[in-house]
Amino acid sequence: MNLDRDIRQTELYGKVCDYFRILNGVGLDRIVDAADITASPDGHSVAFTGTLHEDLARAPVTRVCLLELSSRQHTRIQAGEGSDRLPRWSPDGKSLAFISDRAQAGNYQLYLARGDGGEVRAAPAVDGIVEALQWSPDGQHILLLVAGFGADLAGCQGGHTTLSRSGAAQLPAWMPIVDSGDAADLWRRIFVVRVEEMQATALATDGINCWEATWAGNDRIAAVTSDSHSEGSWYRAQLTSFGLKGAETRVLYTPSDQIGVPAGSPSGRAIALIEAVCSDRLIVAGELRLIDTATGEVRAIDTANVDVTHVAWRSDRHLMFVGHRAFETVIGEVYVETGECVEQWSSIERTFGNWYPAIWPLTSGGCVAIGEAYDVAPEIVVVRDGRYDVVASLDARPPGEIKRAHIAPIKWQGRDGLEIHGWLVKPDVAGPMPVVMDIHGGPVWCHRNRWQGRLRGAKLFTDHGIAVFYPNPRGSSTRGREFARLVAGDMGGEDTYDYLTGLDALVANGTADPQRLGVTGISYGGFMSAWLITQDTRFAAAVPISCVSNWYSQHRTSQISYFDTTFLTGRPDQPGGHYFERSPAMFTSRVRTPTLQLTGALDQNTPPTQALEFHRSLLEHDVESVLLTYPTAGHGIRSFPEVLDATTRYVGWFLKYFAAVTR
Repeated sequence: MNLDRDIRQTELYGKVCDYFRILNGVGLDRIVDAADITASPDGHSVAFTGTLHEDLARAPVTRVCLLELSSRQHTRIQAGEGSDRLPRWSPDGKSLAFISDRAQAGNYQLYLARGDGGEVRAAPAVDGIVEALQWSPDGQHILLLVAGFGADLAGCQGGHTTLSRSGAAQLPAWMPIVDSGDAADLWRRIFVVRVEEMQATALATDGINCWEATWAGNDRIAAVTSDSHSEGSWYRAQLTSFGLKGAETRVLYTPSDQIGVPAGSPSGRAIALIEAVCSDRLIVAGELRLIDTATGEVRAIDTANVDVTHVAWRSDRHLMFVGHRAFETVIGEVYVETGECVEQWSSIERTFGNWYPAIWPLTSGGCVAIGEAYDVAPEIVVVRDGRYDVVASLDARPPGEIKRAHIAPIKWQGRDGLEIHGWLVKPDVAGPMPVVMDIHGGPVWCHRNRWQGRLRGAKLFTDHGIAVFYPNPRGSSTRGREFARLVAGDMGGEDTYDYLTGLDALVANGTADPQRLGVTGISYGGFMSAWLITQDTRFAAAVPISCVSNWYSQHRTSQISYFDTTFLTGRPDQPGGHYFERSPAMFTSRVRTPTLQLTGALDQNTPPTQALEFHRSLLEHDVESVLLTYPTAGHGIRSFPEVLDATTRYVGWFLKYFAAVTR
């Protein structure tokens, strides 16, 4: 692999660029991905955030797109500089609200357009960055969730902070960065916009940080809150109710684990939310709860073993949900009065959404969603009466491409006999073959049947005859709250052997060449990639991305210190215990595997010093190690053009060391 700083002239870099250019329709003015889907109140149209790649040398832009379901006609709202996203129709369908950073890059503010996407106008800017919005049921107000200029971002948002106030950029470069731990611009607050006057007022929530929020009728708001702005405080958040006119603030629900995705019924009589064992804010998959806002009664809804990932009200009496059940993606509906749950659709052939599945109900029944699979590009679909109907495909690939790989679910037994699940993307070549094991983040997250494997492009491996193995060990979502809880207090323990026994199974069935095994992953996957090569010497190459290598220093430098106290046993202020025993940097004398690390200089989830500690420790023990630090990247290497460079080096590392093995 070429270790020059600039590799843009290499053959492999060119091939990587060609792959992403074709996949993303670069320069074709085509929408190739979608998020934030919503349906118009009359059910005739959908709006969504569409992704457009104008040039591989810069990040893609996003546009608010409209799609009429019957005619399948597609339009975009009037574009400006920057990106637009998160469209939401007013209850009467006459207006469309969205957020955009047209005025200043990264500073998302509220905009409104006609319901057909015309006559875009800016609302008065608020003091902070708008992250979410919701119309009140009567359409008179818009709720805004606003992060301060400097607030923490979750790992799935990049794991660094929001941009600084524009004035800070004018200060001399030598001036220090001040961290007192409690600046006013670190908090998340709720603003309420009165639509008729276009006036925004901050809700009186001093000393309360609001992570997510929803209307509870027209005069109250319910929010996931904590008494600190720190990202770690989210793990202890509760559901709190606020009045618009100075009415009392009261706690509606204090969970035993974490909560997310609150959704108020149109009347405000009930709040639906998801309670789960979670490792990351905004990535919540678990049990469905219904909270009576008048009595405080909490009902647990039986969803037939579905780990619920998103909920939305079709009416006051009907609540729709989507989630995972083992390998399946499942859509269901709850009849609120009785608590009866009816499954409407399930499949292992398709899944929805990005981090986790999401849907939007249609008033006439069924829902709209953004579907995908390993070899199926994102597509806008209507799911109704058990049918999955494609309205529009966003596939930019030229027709007639030959399918040279396929994905399939697999099962094996862990060391203790527990059944473990995963997915295997396998090229159409005879085995045994090289296998790269790609470990998901979390640890409470999951691999599923996603477009091109998402993230780092499995096709780049399968084109070289390399299979990609996506395991879902104990602690993953899709298998219930207690299965997820198995990793709490034991991260790097029995989950370690779920990966190794998975590889053993692939070797035993003739898929994997035991001499050409690789391991990679981001975040928890980065930690586990580093950890596994200290525990087992079978790996020919490793690429930890955004790793943790030393839990002592991770606890004191990460923005989510509560994370490690949840998933490890012991204390970071005492010697020994998991903080030593599960730190890869403490065991590099055992490593024989050539290791390439990728890290972002702006990452505050797993700070870049974690990769540096592991790198220096490996070099100290004469292990081949290369560290790549991307100066403008945060948690994971996800933005263009960094993705091109990182993918080239990542693929090249495995190609080099798989080829070096003599069979």
